Amino acid sequence: MSRVNGHRYARGAAAGAALLLLAGCGSGEDGGGAAKALSKAEVSSVLPDAKAMPGWRTQLEPDAQEPVPEYPPTVCLTTDKAKRATACGRITYYGVAAYVRKPDVTSLNYWVLAYPDEKTADAAYDAIAEYYGGDRVGVGAVPVGIGEPGDERESNRAGTGTMGGPATITQLRVGTTVLGISSGNRGKEAVSDQEVKELAAMFAERAQQAQNGEKPSAAVAGG
Repeated sequence: MSRVNGHRYARGAAAGAALLLLAGCGSGEDGGGAAKALSKAEVSSVLPDAKAMPGWRTQLEPDAQEPVPEYPPTVCLTTDKAKRATACGRITYYGVAAYVRKPDVTSLNYWVLAYPDEKTADAAYDAIAEYYGGDRVGVGAVPVGIGEPGDERESNRAGTGTMGGPATITQLRVGTTVLGISSGNRGKEAVSDQEVKELAAMFAERAQQAQNGEKPSAAVAGG
């Protein structure tokens, strides 16, 4: 067993029985990992690929880009122009990926915003979290307990989101990166609190692995 940010995960032969598989973890355990600026390739590697998402169909392949100053990433949203400058003006690279799962047609979106240093990422997280937090996911949103992945985190769920069914938005900061996960579907079955927690832990661990100089390998179990 290995401990990541205060939570235990199975490895090796026992990993198949675990709800979350975190393979190849390095010095980022116990919250003591590095915080370094990531390259474009490293940002892309943080995004879960098909291998990391068994049971899900790829809708948008993981991809990272260098932002155009006049056109910040569409996921970088804030409540006013000043905060937009703080959150979006110093992004070095950004990336997105999307998956869908049958039979409930749940849509799952990931995004990464990378910054030159941890201080800039911290300020950006605060501005972005203010926008995406609370009822942004839907009226009557309630917090989802996801433990303590990363350095900062928030997750909220609404009974009715933009797709007409239950939806969640999870936000994380891991070192020099700000991460987001959104889920939604057209039915009545929500992504469970436990699964939201597992997805957040996996994504945070991938970001930490990249900042430790490792190839991200954290993945969700299932399929």
